[in-house]
Amino acid sequence: MSRIGKQPIPIPSGVKFNLDAGAVTVNGPKGNLGMRISPLVDVKVDDGTVFVTARDQSRQSRAAQGLNRQLLSNLVVGVSAGFQRVLEINGVGYRAESKGKALHLALGYSHPVVFDLPEGVQAKVDKQTVITLESADRQALGEAAAAIRKLRPPEPYKGKGIKYAEERIRRKAGKAVGAAS
Repeated sequence: MSRIGKQPIPIPSGVKFNLDAGAVTVNGPKGNLGMRISPLVDVKVDDGTVFVTARDQSRQSRAAQGLNRQLLSNLVVGVSAGFQRVLEINGVGYRAESKGKALHLALGYSHPVVFDLPEGVQAKVDKQTVITLESADRQALGEAAAAIRKLRPPEPYKGKGIKYAEERIRRKAGKAVGAAS
């Protein structure tokens, strides 16, 4: 049984939730988002609350119930409060700069790296080493953060690279010196 799928989704004030045949659009102060609903679930709006129920008790319907409920919840939270992801840059000479809809990164390569931000994702750079990405769309935000991290993933010996703020890098010991036989 889906525990997540059974929980109702409260709709905050200032958010409009429109349910059409097989599709949902959510409008709020942070933007407009929409998605298609799985045919395995029913969505009902009642008194400022959204309920997602499985059409039958098959395994696929119960899985779709939890998935669709969480995706709808992400839409509601995204248009009302938004999401953010923080990346940290570690390394001598590694830095970032935000110019319009692009991030200019110096990551130890022979050339600067220019990363164009996807639609709906904004970036702020603090102290040239902390990148804060914000968006109403959680999926686009996560994909953009992963693509930026992939430009120079953190390495385990010196810890240089781009990492998520909450990520811990397991450090490895360097080469052993002087133990020749």
